[in-house]
Amino acid sequence: MKLRPLMFVGTGSDVGKSVLNAAFCRILLQDGYTPAPFKAQNMSLNSFSTPEGGEMGRAQAVQAEACGILPHTDMNPVLLKPSTDQTAQVILNGQPVGNRSAREYFRQDNTTQLFPQALAAFRRLEAKYNPIVLEGAGSISELNLKDRDFTNMRMAREVGAATYLVADIDRGGVFASVYGSVLLLPEEERECLKGIIINKFRGDVSLFAEGRELLQQLTGIPVVGVIPFFRDIHIEQEDSLELKTKNTTAGVGKINIAVVLLQRMSNFTDFNVLEQDGRFHLYFTTEAAEIRKADIIILPGTKSTIADLKHLHSSGAAEAIIQARKEGKKIIGICGGYQMMGMRVEDPDHLEGPEAEVEGLKILPLVSVMRNKKVVCQNRFHFKRYAGWCEGYQIHMGETVLVQGNGKFSPLNTTEDRTPEGYWADDCCWGSYMHGILDNTVVLNDLAAGFGEWDESTFDYKTFRQQQYGLLAEQVRQAVDMEYIYSTLKI
Repeated sequence: MKLRPLMFVGTGSDVGKSVLNAAFCRILLQDGYTPAPFKAQNMSLNSFSTPEGGEMGRAQAVQAEACGILPHTDMNPVLLKPSTDQTAQVILNGQPVGNRSAREYFRQDNTTQLFPQALAAFRRLEAKYNPIVLEGAGSISELNLKDRDFTNMRMAREVGAATYLVADIDRGGVFASVYGSVLLLPEEERECLKGIIINKFRGDVSLFAEGRELLQQLTGIPVVGVIPFFRDIHIEQEDSLELKTKNTTAGVGKINIAVVLLQRMSNFTDFNVLEQDGRFHLYFTTEAAEIRKADIIILPGTKSTIADLKHLHSSGAAEAIIQARKEGKKIIGICGGYQMMGMRVEDPDHLEGPEAEVEGLKILPLVSVMRNKKVVCQNRFHFKRYAGWCEGYQIHMGETVLVQGNGKFSPLNTTEDRTPEGYWADDCCWGSYMHGILDNTVVLNDLAAGFGEWDESTFDYKTFRQQQYGLLAEQVRQAVDMEYIYSTLKI
């Protein structure tokens, strides 16, 4: 049976729309449908490479995994990747089309080119999947942006989506946020709303029975679910606010891994696996004292390699990392972090800013040169000299080469087409452009090698993720009125 699109919009940012989308993607799959996710425009530094070589938001890739399908750029046709406080790289249908200031973007692009492109991507998805599960962005009632917003109610009306308003009760003020969000909508948009879902409720859900009635009386829209706050289900989060909940100091009794908290850190989801593998204690810091306590230091990806590298030098973090290398601790760099580990980073065309060259950490005998061409691809590869296949993906601008006179290049990985990738200095030091490299069991075991009892594990992160989608679907199915929701999806 063909269903109309299902859409989740919010009273604000970080109310849980992305996770709720993933939940319904898995529920619909379990119920025999062929769902696919869609978000017209996403703003995030967490991105993913699709099989066809395009770039999209990581959240929609996670939702595609919950649907049991491969990710495609049609699921997120417009991606904004902030590069400074005022500018962002615009990714359209998986390909970069330039950098825009907020003024340029909101006054020009989205009202002319981008909405028709986003709608065309939706139509292509709709022809292949049933139903499409749409995610809105931020608040549905930002009046100063409303005439330029094509991710929320404009898209809902255009595609005829049964739309549900999600509110986070944990942050407080849920009655005002729901009532204000609904009442600020024009009547034709208010008619799209079929229900309200209260998210992140702590305690006995039955205690909110009166609250449900009051919200329906105030808005005329039924509350169709109250979803409990949960900590024992782990789904990737795309919002950088999630970093504020992470550990910031070293622990005891486990292998301490410090991820250097760069100002423009990208793809921090690379490290989610380390939180689930019981051998490791993961924390994020730029404090030199905490970096010194780590057994393993990881330099992550960044949207602004040069700016973040300069900050490491000025903050004292660079000195702590260099000293840790001298002491024989494990130092790893991924993507931009890999570039930082070299002798220098060059930007002859000033793609990142005014500096043409910045001194690196001088841990690896490499030079990275920023190039205008962006590398976006998925890879199967052999890690070090291990026999099994690993999987990862690359998203970067720039190329990294050996400094002349430093002998033979020592690749870390060999891809399926025999291309060398990354640099392997020794068992305690390597760098790679490969995002997702830590999701492979062989890499995790190699990371833990040399720490005694922690050497080997059979932990499989892919299996773990699938289990989490099932647990999430079960939790949400129990908390919402699925019969009512299906009734609103009938055409």
